[in-house]
Amino acid sequence: MLIDLKIKNYALIEKLEMNPSPVLNIITGETGAGKSIMLGAIGLLLGNRADTKLLFNQDEKCVIEGVFDISSYNLQEVFAAEDLDFDNQCILRREISPSGKSRAFVNDTPVTLDVIRKIGENLMDVHSQHDTLQLGDTSFQLNILDVYAGNTSLDIYAGNTSYLKTYYTSYRNYKKLESEYKKLEDQLAQSQKELDYHTFLLNELEEASLQEDEQESLEAELKQLENAEDIKLKLTQAVQYLTESEFNITSALKDTAYLIGQLAQFGPKYDELRTRTESCMIELQDIAGELEDAERKTEADPQRATEVSERLNLIYTLQRKHQVQSVAELLAIQEELSQKVGNVLNLDNAIAKTKKEMEAAYAEVLEHAEVLSERRKSAFGKFEQELHDLVAELGMPNARIVIQHKPAAPSATGTDEISILFSANKGSTPQSLVKAASGGEFSRLMLSVKYMLADKTALPTIVFDEIDTGISGEVAVKVGKMMQQMAQKHQIIAISHLPQIAAQGDSHYFVYKHDTEDRTISRIKKLNDEERVNEIAHMIAGANPSANAYQSAKELLSL
Repeated sequence: MLIDLKIKNYALIEKLEMNPSPVLNIITGETGAGKSIMLGAIGLLLGNRADTKLLFNQDEKCVIEGVFDISSYNLQEVFAAEDLDFDNQCILRREISPSGKSRAFVNDTPVTLDVIRKIGENLMDVHSQHDTLQLGDTSFQLNILDVYAGNTSLDIYAGNTSYLKTYYTSYRNYKKLESEYKKLEDQLAQSQKELDYHTFLLNELEEASLQEDEQESLEAELKQLENAEDIKLKLTQAVQYLTESEFNITSALKDTAYLIGQLAQFGPKYDELRTRTESCMIELQDIAGELEDAERKTEADPQRATEVSERLNLIYTLQRKHQVQSVAELLAIQEELSQKVGNVLNLDNAIAKTKKEMEAAYAEVLEHAEVLSERRKSAFGKFEQELHDLVAELGMPNARIVIQHKPAAPSATGTDEISILFSANKGSTPQSLVKAASGGEFSRLMLSVKYMLADKTALPTIVFDEIDTGISGEVAVKVGKMMQQMAQKHQIIAISHLPQIAAQGDSHYFVYKHDTEDRTISRIKKLNDEERVNEIAHMIAGANPSANAYQSAKELLSL
């Protein structure tokens, strides 16, 4: 439950704090005094989008903070799912800076709006006049029925989860497989269009029998074949210079070594020089031998040159075709094409496997949908009767409530279409709520529904914003009593214009405007017993209540 609410620098509120009672809290005040502003601030606390235009002082940040006692609501798993530390006391805080930057905190830990929204929806149920209109929406009606039938609560027979979640899990699995199946079929259709072309390209590369390093080797070989005569001539000349000419180098080195050897008797230095000269001669003789061997092997071979040239032209053509620069890249493309062609051949198997899984998942969806549907149908009669009895107490004794059911194709909520039909008058045919219910009837219907669901939900705090629209007199007294009964299990905060409801509160807060020299400020105060009599008398008779109005106020409070 909410134990403390602070609002600072929001709309007409400079600074406001309230500590609501754990049961029924009533908020009253003149129109425009700031009651709905408080509701807007609570909306921000629960994750609504912020607007800097609503800052009271445009130079200061807005801070809204709520402290909740959650010790008895088993929310540990909710906090764990968001990686937040759990404590019996939870603090939600929103801050909006003048620049428009918004920050959210749970127990002083920064979180996203989505996270504070998920936490907040477990702490407060804010019911506004807009929510009353939601009652006419069939999906909203189906959700109400599921809560009433216990389909949203944990159940050991449903695997310690809810029947609705069990169904939705199976439905989501089916839709995932269905999407995968359609994707595979689309992939097959597209792949079959490209199969012939990919097969042609693959065959062309496979027939080429490419080797990763062959391009460099072939280019070097072709260069040598194209210059064979020139290479052979130069090799011959080099051998002649080394060994065959009249003044060849090796003979000259041999004579040089002999002359230096004759000087060996004059010192060891000359012997060392002779040895080095002989080493040079041996090295040159080896070089000459290799040159002779290269010269013998170098022959013009036009046929081989043509073969190498054609092979390189094939490689260059393939590289241009696939817009690459190397054989390695061509081999990578060949592998990719091989996988694509192979994948097409394997897609049939994947499609057949996925189709089988999808059909099994669909059968499971229908199985869970049938259980969910039967639980819903079994609650129809009891729901209709209980809702009828409640609205009869609230001044509609001739009302008729009928739940219309139609089977539907599986969706995220099951295989049922639900519509609550209503007629307020005897002899009238029940119609959809949008057509049949007035504003006041909508309010009484919604309050009755909330009353019916109060024992079936775990929301600690319920906020009603003028749910008493369109009612008065004895019906208003009964509405107040109904709120009192709900408040025995849920903390209730109700914004009301009716004295009959205001008198039922355990705590009564009054919102009023205070004019300063510069501007108007909204403030709130908790009324004592005497102040409550005065406020309720004003609600009955206006600005100048009579003695009878004061007496009526006291009588209402005594009820």
